[in-house]
Amino acid sequence: MRKRRRYTRIGAAAGAIGLLAALLGTGVASATPTPDDPTPSEVTAEERSSVAEAIAEGEIPGVDEIVHSDNIRHLANVPKAGLRATNSDIAFQGDYAFAGNYDGFTIYDIRRPSKPRIVTEVYCPGPQGDISVHGDLLFLSVDSSRSDDSCNSTSLPATQKEAWEGMRIFDISDIREPRYVAAVETACGSHTHTLVPDGKKNVYLYVSSYFPHATYPDCQPPHDGISIVKVPVNSPEKAKLSSFEVLFPDGGFPGDSSGTATSGCHDITVYPERKIAAGACMGDGILMDISKPAAPRVIDRVQDVEHFAFWHSATFSEDGKKVVFTDELGGGGAATCNARVGDEYGANGIYHITGKGDRRSMEFQSYFKIPRHQADTENCVAHNGSLIPVKGRDIMVQSWYQGGVSVWEFTDSGDPHEIAYFERGPISDERLTFGGSWSAYYYNGHIYSNDQKGFDVLQIRDPRTDRANGVKMKELNAQTQPRYLR
Repeated sequence: MRKRRRYTRIGAAAGAIGLLAALLGTGVASATPTPDDPTPSEVTAEERSSVAEAIAEGEIPGVDEIVHSDNIRHLANVPKAGLRATNSDIAFQGDYAFAGNYDGFTIYDIRRPSKPRIVTEVYCPGPQGDISVHGDLLFLSVDSSRSDDSCNSTSLPATQKEAWEGMRIFDISDIREPRYVAAVETACGSHTHTLVPDGKKNVYLYVSSYFPHATYPDCQPPHDGISIVKVPVNSPEKAKLSSFEVLFPDGGFPGDSSGTATSGCHDITVYPERKIAAGACMGDGILMDISKPAAPRVIDRVQDVEHFAFWHSATFSEDGKKVVFTDELGGGGAATCNARVGDEYGANGIYHITGKGDRRSMEFQSYFKIPRHQADTENCVAHNGSLIPVKGRDIMVQSWYQGGVSVWEFTDSGDPHEIAYFERGPISDERLTFGGSWSAYYYNGHIYSNDQKGFDVLQIRDPRTDRANGVKMKELNAQTQPRYLR
């Protein structure tokens, strides 16, 4: 494998404020590319020339060329089969991975990680297919107005009262024949959801959605909180909307030229054992007390008006004393991993959680962004990831769309750094094209990535992460963060 150089030449120079305004103008907060052609965009002749020259000089990999650090092995790729739309999130249970897609979900048998195989595909369209599992139940988010709640539904304008969007619930007791058992409509749909267990009888779903409008009958402003769905585990057909919890009584961040106004949340990560949650809510990052799962309480809130455009997701450290927030600058469809954007925009923000009880607060420490510059034809920004459970270290694996999969360490919060990576070269050297890894999670010794090229399996061999191989989980929903180590 040839040695890679840091790429610094792609993209014309631009002032930071002007650049951010331009990216926001492309729909930074949408975070929902359409399945068929998410971000069709031409680049300038100068940019195309720069991409071609960088590939020729080995500064970036060639079109679809795979490159990776020496401590990463690419074990397998399973190309898309029947579901051809956008791949999204992943959940795990036992020997299976459940991969979301804008058209439904795919179940993979991962007993042999080097030879994963498709067990079944469920066609049930309704972007964006955010997914979680619990026992015999699978939950799927629908953030697209549909004609009804069935798997035969078609698109319908959100301005029509009869339009439906929200949560779908499946019985997966027969892994080969999942059965659709319930649906719950939620205000503004369900862009993502987070599973919150409450003993053995019930689970709650924190449903994140946003972008209300006066013309949407089922998504009226102010949409200043989250929907909470209660699901009886043994009677999922009785699932119902429990409440709508207001998280921003003052309306949240009002928005400006460099950041999106808060009108709901994009994603929430809960840490049930520590009874806390972190919400990435468009213009705000929040810390919540979830000691009463049906009634989460905000205990601290932070904003970053200089560098964060769209608070996207969160991950806690194992000890619960740190939280990593991601910024989805450009909505997931823009080229933000290059020299002109820099290393603080579209990055991760690391925060320390200090104090106790309701006096806990979040204090900013530093930013982390992948050090591998990408082409202006590659969508690239911080996206979904999870911890690699190593005692005494804070290490995370994370997707960066066409920036690939990054393994990085934040044990020293002031000096976060990448320790491994896997990526493909640009899908196109002619135009900005949507693609890459949406979610990358560590599960029972391997890294699984839901890429637009298919389902990838990676293995990291590194003294800093080897001890994680002994940690075995029965189930993993990355946004329901477990306590990995005892």
